[in-house]
Amino acid sequence: MKEQPNPTRYLVGPTTERLMHRTFTVADADVAYALNSDPEVLRYTGDVPLTSVSHARQFIAGYTDFDTVGYGRWACVLRQTQVVIGFCGLKYLPDMGVVDVGFRLLPRYWGLGLATEACTACVAFGFETIGLKQIVAYVMPENTASVRVLEKSGLRFETECTYDGIPVCRFVADAFQP
Repeated sequence: MKEQPNPTRYLVGPTTERLMHRTFTVADADVAYALNSDPEVLRYTGDVPLTSVSHARQFIAGYTDFDTVGYGRWACVLRQTQVVIGFCGLKYLPDMGVVDVGFRLLPRYWGLGLATEACTACVAFGFETIGLKQIVAYVMPENTASVRVLEKSGLRFETECTYDGIPVCRFVADAFQP
């Protein structure tokens, strides 16, 4: 199913009991660098690590998804402390015509249910606020923690495939059709 970009800009995403979601700013470069240079965080992503805080600033400044499709990966912020702990959000993949949900948290926040809370909220936001018809996720099969997050967030296994040359499992959720 081909999703079309949405002209509305959702600079603030969903809010949950413990989290809020907002766009990254260059002031978040330190945490973006810590997150995207940690080998454990990147272990199952296939991403190349950021090389410096300056590199993180450039990446944030050049991130245009909110301008081009209206949504993207939001910073996950703990509501109580306003600390950025990672990201979660939706990404339009134009080459495939699908919207992907993705998440990444700093290791000290793993195992607390925060990834599931963030992912569930972002999926619901995609369907209820943005009006998406389907959301997918690609995950390496050995990333069992992320598989559990996706399943708890309402996505179901669909197929094995390759994404960016990496063997992955594709998970999918469809909007409720009354």
